Amino acid sequence: MSTPPIHRPLAGNRLPVLVYVLAAGIFLMGTTEFMIAGLLPDVAGDLGVDIARAGLLVTAFAIGMILGPPVMALATLRLPARATLIGALAVFAAGHLVAALSDAFTVVTVSRVVTALATGTFWATGAVVAAGVAGPGASARALAVMSGGLSLAVVAGVPLGTFAGQFTGWRGPFWILAVLAVPAGVAVLRFTPRSFGNDEDPVPVRAEIAAVRRWRVWAVLAAITLAQAGFLGAYSFISPLLTDRAGISTAAVPLVLAGFGLGALSGTALGGRVGDRWGLGTIATAIAATSILLLVLAATASHSAIVVAIVVLLGASGLGANPVLIAQTMRFAGAGSRLASSLATAAFNLGTAAGSALAATTLSTALGRTGPAVLGAALTATALIPIAVLAAARAPRTGDDTPPRPGHRPGRALLGVS
Repeated sequence: MSTPPIHRPLAGNRLPVLVYVLAAGIFLMGTTEFMIAGLLPDVAGDLGVDIARAGLLVTAFAIGMILGPPVMALATLRLPARATLIGALAVFAAGHLVAALSDAFTVVTVSRVVTALATGTFWATGAVVAAGVAGPGASARALAVMSGGLSLAVVAGVPLGTFAGQFTGWRGPFWILAVLAVPAGVAVLRFTPRSFGNDEDPVPVRAEIAAVRRWRVWAVLAAITLAQAGFLGAYSFISPLLTDRAGISTAAVPLVLAGFGLGALSGTALGGRVGDRWGLGTIATAIAATSILLLVLAATASHSAIVVAIVVLLGASGLGANPVLIAQTMRFAGAGSRLASSLATAAFNLGTAAGSALAATTLSTALGRTGPAVLGAALTATALIPIAVLAAARAPRTGDDTPPRPGHRPGRALLGVS
């Protein structure tokens, strides 16, 4: 059976509306992922646990985002993409409702895991759909717009959610996110094609697994994990560096982090623009720039103006290559591979979790507050190794505009790979 046609970008080089709808969904999910950190004291007091135990809500979400996406990708493989996206939003809303209504810490924790599973499912399937409707010539740009939803969550969603929680209690933002998921689901229903990609001819699980066995897929996944471990491991401890070394007041830290978010928005937009043409080059440039900036950050940690500027630039370089990395993962596996997309999502979160744990160990060394940045620079630089191997190897290409299906040999057109 032939694969149903994939939509192309609209006239004037504009992306389909669906890409922006998916970005709105990612905005909601990014908000809930990071907003909880600012609500922990309120959650702990209300549910009768200490802050350390309340921190398990962050860990639970991270575990769900690492293990959940690949499992859910295979579990939903035979579901149409539209049904999977709407189902993920429905579970997302239900998870927030359960948490908002519960007085039991265990129930709230489980709801966070379930919400993470929904988030990972939406990310993985949404990336495949966004790349598909945009077409192979604009897939990285579409993924950049989708990833921009996460950056916007950092800039606006998280501060607004935390602010709302100060007036309504921690349950208020949970109610708001549950309600906002409803119009997001309606928009997905309206703009997602009824039949997309391989919906009418589902790819067998065996073919999906075969698609991600290719060494190039795992080389990109390794680069994702290493780059995220270095960059976000350092970012996890940026606040103590800002206050203790750069002399920035605690009240001003959110403004600096907002600058980081704005840098991330700019970086993902630029990465998406150039990533469709120069895939590996864009990734290598962003990774190298991030490693250098982290070293400069450590060396100039006592100069507040320089530190603020570097944090903004780190937002651009550290997150700018992410949509291109996702695009490359899917192209090496086959652009319709939900499993490949889900593994990329899991790799980002694995890198974040591992990097944060490793960076924490450097705080007790002679490097002190600059330890995470120094370690981050080294870890990030190692991500250039798999990228160099990919660049040195002759990659397969496709001769047409239709992304190869998982389980088939990829054709001869990879993003930015010659």
